Amino acid sequence: MNQTDIWRKSLDILQQNIKKADFLVWFQGTNILKIEQGVAIIGLPSIFAKDWFQKRYRDDIKAALKAVDDTIYEIDFEIDTSLVADGRGVDLQTMMKSQKKKVRKMPNRQEVKVAGEMISKMLNPKYNLENFVVGGDNRLAHAACSAVARRPGAAYNPLFIYGGVGLGKTHLLQATGNEMLRMHPDVNVVYGTAEKFTNEIVDAIRKYDTRSFHRRYRNADCLILDDIQFFANKGKTQEEFFHTFNELYDGNKQIIISSDRPPKELAGLEDRLVSRFEMGMIVDVSIPDYETRLAILQNKCQEQEALLPKEVLEFIAFNCHHNIRELEGVLMQLIARAKLQNSAASVNDVRDILKRLGRTEEVNQFGNEMIAPKSITSSDEILDKIADYFNVTKSDLIGDRRSREIMIPRQISMYIMRHEFDYAYEKIGDVMGGRNHTTAMHAYSKICDSLQVDQKLVRDIGAIKREMGL
Repeated sequence: MNQTDIWRKSLDILQQNIKKADFLVWFQGTNILKIEQGVAIIGLPSIFAKDWFQKRYRDDIKAALKAVDDTIYEIDFEIDTSLVADGRGVDLQTMMKSQKKKVRKMPNRQEVKVAGEMISKMLNPKYNLENFVVGGDNRLAHAACSAVARRPGAAYNPLFIYGGVGLGKTHLLQATGNEMLRMHPDVNVVYGTAEKFTNEIVDAIRKYDTRSFHRRYRNADCLILDDIQFFANKGKTQEEFFHTFNELYDGNKQIIISSDRPPKELAGLEDRLVSRFEMGMIVDVSIPDYETRLAILQNKCQEQEALLPKEVLEFIAFNCHHNIRELEGVLMQLIARAKLQNSAASVNDVRDILKRLGRTEEVNQFGNEMIAPKSITSSDEILDKIADYFNVTKSDLIGDRRSREIMIPRQISMYIMRHEFDYAYEKIGDVMGGRNHTTAMHAYSKICDSLQVDQKLVRDIGAIKREMGL
């Protein structure tokens, strides 16, 4: 067997143990570059792929290669960006054409029942804990939801989940309800929004029929309420929920609540409600990091049975860092466009979609254009301002030192060049000591993510911009 045959047979083994979406994205265009003295050198198309393979797939690849050729006992990875261009990389789409598609059947709404009656129609069976992508930003929230689904009323009661818009709170809530029903088919799960709760109590009072309202909510084995901040300054609604909460809690019934902020920051809510929210487990769902965003895109591609180039997914993951809703929205537009035009999706297609969404500051990635800066006339001036602010030297910023006191100013330098002056990533890499454009992309994404949670960073960048006259 030649090297490509060995790699193909190894891929056949690997795909049995790796999610289809992950497999299609990460292993597309790879191949064995050479085998020397029992060491197989695997060619990968980007530095991100190398980091990912080292962390996730090294042991699996080594085992697969050894199963195909027992003379191979070690592996290493090298970047070879020409693998795809010159056709040496394995085309997974061609390789997998003969395989039958496996479609997982999800229950429809009519199949999800509880105690002989339909549960809330708003509990959508498409949400489950298995298809929720777990990353460092949401790992605790996912674990808490899993524990609650296994032992409702016994683990983390109440469970309070908070986070910004479009970060996956509703997915977690509905997934927990669905998982609870799967594990405990006879429990009475009541799911709804705080707005729905408010509208129902208003309607019940108007009709002089609060008894049926109480029966619906207070007979629940698990009550799940989304967007509790809607209760702000609604005295009667808060009164009703207070008594409903107490009755459920005293009966060891599970209560799960979501909000856009932690309990202490819920303005317009009575202290007695806030104190009850704080009796249990409080977890946050924050903006996903780059790796999690990329994994979300891979999962969505698998759901849609869409095969997109890895560089396109990376481009979306880097640019769409505000929330998951935006991330998936761009992907779905891209998939629809590719199907309608019967063409392969490209980075330029993503640029166009971002422009249409008003995201003009990010659509020049991978380009060579550079828009003239505002009050700063050169990259040297940018570096001088940042070096002065952090009391480091310009040589430190463009050098190789990796201490924290240098790394953060260095990343901020690349972020400001991109965000404020529209430098192309290749240009930023050149300015920063001849670094690869992907290093600049990573720095930009890292600072974007950190700005959501690090107030000191917000203040530092604000001060630097003022120093620059921006």
